[in-house]
Amino acid sequence: MLDLGIVIVNYNTRDLLRDCLQSLPDACRGLTCRTIVVDNNSSDGSAEMVRGAFPGVTVREPGRNGGYAFANNIGLREVGFGDGVAAPPRYALLLNPDTVVPPDGLTRMVAFMDANPNVGVVGPKLVRQDGAFDRACRRSFPTPEVSFYRLTGLSRLFPRSRRFGRYNLSYLSVDEQADVDAVVGAFMLMRGEALQAAGLLDETFFMYGEDLDLCYRIKALGWRVVYHPGVVVLHVKGASSRQASRRAINAFYDAMRIFHDKHYRAQSAFLVNWMVDLGIGLMRAVALAGDRLRPHGRKRVASA
Repeated sequence: MLDLGIVIVNYNTRDLLRDCLQSLPDACRGLTCRTIVVDNNSSDGSAEMVRGAFPGVTVREPGRNGGYAFANNIGLREVGFGDGVAAPPRYALLLNPDTVVPPDGLTRMVAFMDANPNVGVVGPKLVRQDGAFDRACRRSFPTPEVSFYRLTGLSRLFPRSRRFGRYNLSYLSVDEQADVDAVVGAFMLMRGEALQAAGLLDETFFMYGEDLDLCYRIKALGWRVVYHPGVVVLHVKGASSRQASRRAINAFYDAMRIFHDKHYRAQSAFLVNWMVDLGIGLMRAVALAGDRLRPHGRKRVASA
């Protein structure tokens, strides 16, 4: 049985993908691994680069950009999860192509999982190129209450508040290990048993939100989700989504609505649902207006 199946979904990030793949052999020392790159219809020669420079990596090209969940599921099935034909590995890793994993980083993360058999998902500390902490790497579920604090800006005004700062758990030290609701799909290490029980990513989400949803389903089965800052991973962030910023913005706010519809709408009062819908609509409009005003080189992704 393989220790680890790694799935990387790529869209026009050839050079960053190369850096990511180059980091993996040292990151996986002592582990048996298989890496799958699923290329979402790139036009920059990404797939050809992988075949030429990394012959041990499997490349899959579905021929269309079906979204992040769609492509990850292709890779997960390839290594044996879901309705895959192979025996699945002990662990599965969703990894973005704009990450660089440190030496022994995956070895240490797998060792953490081995030592904590009740953990279903773990994520590391992610940092940006300038060394800033990537707040999205540890989150609470966006319940109506938590979403309200975020949509109204209270989470930014009072980041140290245990009530208002729950979305990104900003009241916790970035170097403090913690049980959380969700980690981010840019680096999401899952126990094979937990993934098999919860099922694959929900392809209703095109981009964003599918990682939250999968963590929600894994936690519902009784598994822990842990933020583990003992491993620090570089995350360039937004390399793919900036190339189609309007689509990324719409996908982000679509994901907020889909997640609410799936997990909270039925048990929420009409007024609460109305306020959530209104808030999402207003934030989408503001984000799209801002995107139109920014020059191409300064486009920003929607996520935190």
